[in-house]
Amino acid sequence: MPLFEIETSAHIMIGWAENDEEARSFAHEHYPEEEITRVTRRPRDVWVISKRLLGLETVADPCDTARDCLAKASGDKVHAIRLYMHETGVDLLEAQKTIETNMSLGW
Repeated sequence: MPLFEIETSAHIMIGWAENDEEARSFAHEHYPEEEITRVTRRPRDVWVISKRLLGLETVADPCDTARDCLAKASGDKVHAIRLYMHETGVDLLEAQKTIETNMSLGW
């Protein structure tokens, strides 16, 4: 099954789909309020993100709590930060760092 890159007004999603129509349906199912701006079939079966290009020089582990907050917030970073602060009790700067790190790790 081909790998597609689906860009909306607020997100870029990577997922497998049989064709462009199925990829669009996937995006609409998960983010119905967002306009789809681009659907591209990837030339390979993997998606690679350069950590150095993103400025991630240190080792960072994914955080399940942060990823859950991102999912509950439908990828809205500010809302996810608030949820993370509420669920963990950390301050704003720590929550922002954790959420942004997990976003860059491909939550």
